[in-house]
Amino acid sequence: MKKVLIFFAIIFVIIAIFSLILTFRQKVPLGEKVAVIRVTGVIIDSRDIIEELKKYAKDNSVKAVVIRVDSPGGAVAPSQEIYEEIVKIKKRKKVVVSMGSVAASGGYYISAPADRIVANAGTLTGSIGVIMEIPNVAGLMEKIGVETQVIKSGRHKDIASVFKSLTPAEKKILQAVLDDVHDQFIRAVSEGRGMKFEDIKELADGRVFTGRMAKELGLVDELGNLEDAIMLAGRLTGIKGEPRVIYKKEKFSILDMLKGEIQGNLIGNVFSGIQVKYLFAP
Repeated sequence: MKKVLIFFAIIFVIIAIFSLILTFRQKVPLGEKVAVIRVTGVIIDSRDIIEELKKYAKDNSVKAVVIRVDSPGGAVAPSQEIYEEIVKIKKRKKVVVSMGSVAASGGYYISAPADRIVANAGTLTGSIGVIMEIPNVAGLMEKIGVETQVIKSGRHKDIASVFKSLTPAEKKILQAVLDDVHDQFIRAVSEGRGMKFEDIKELADGRVFTGRMAKELGLVDELGNLEDAIMLAGRLTGIKGEPRVIYKKEKFSILDMLKGEIQGNLIGNVFSGIQVKYLFAP
């Protein structure tokens, strides 16, 4: 008798589970999900973001992607890599950017190709410009009596040395590099936003804008928070009602904590070597 009761109990549990699954499928049809990807802090590595974008691009249950940007920018190459991956995923999914407290410089760069950009009224954004910072400790070294000796092949191999001042010729070389990267930035925003190159160039002097100012200038589409961006993504893809939202499961580790600490310090100009940066550091 006991075995029979256990058997029927198991059958009851199985039926209940299948019933829940069917109910769930009715409420959340295939393709009714919106995935949220977070880009937080200084952009120094694109791998994690690109992996998430590729994952959701292949996931047929995801109809749209919302990218939550809360970043002052960062290194040039990772920002460009994320930009290009967003352009690729747009061929398969709708992409909406939700701007947090700050989405400036590289943070705006990666936002530009989205189908829609939603910012808070007080978001700091824009800062379309490029910066290169090279510390000069030559005077300090002279005061403490330390002399550096350089052996090099190539006249400009030590152009970024912190132990000497830049010559006029070296400044000209580096300025040409920055001008070229700045031009790439302007063109990327122009293509991403569907605006004229000349119109973006007028705004691309490094200044920042509030979200409200950016909307008036055409740099963002709507004012609102993350929830507004998610609902917009749903409407763009024909999802009826409130979309089901999925996030990447965060795994906390000591390494992540240290990485976050390092990223915070990077805003204080602790990039190693010479770096051209899309970085807004208030």
